[in-house]
Formats: sequence, structure tokens, C-alpha cells
Amino acid sequence: MSGAKVSAFDRDILRSAFHKSVIEDAIPEARWREYASQMVRDFTGVETVETALLEWIVRK
Repeated sequence: MSGAKVSAFDRDILRSAFHKSVIEDAIPEARWREYASQMVRDFTGVETVETALLEWIVRK
């Protein structure tokens, strides 16, 4: 998915998986952005994560 946009469906999946991981793994809030960014990179294969996407994923 190099250079690919993330679909709305995939965004919802990423956000849901992020929030579930934060709760289950007790990830401290200070690490949320780093953790979410790595999730997106792993899923998409793209090194640069959109700031707006990252902020949306970590939003409470």
C-alpha cells in the first residue's frame, strides 16, 4: 500500500484496534501517538502518517 490513502473503513478499523490495544495493554497516554503511528505504518507500509489521521485515532 505504498503511498496509498487509507479508506474510511480502514480508518475505523485502525481507530477501534488502537483503542482496544490501549485498554488491554494499558498503554500510557504519553505513548499513544507513537503507538498509533506505528500501527498505521505497519498496516499501510507508508513511513509518513498523516497528522490529521493520527490525531483522529488518538482522540478520546
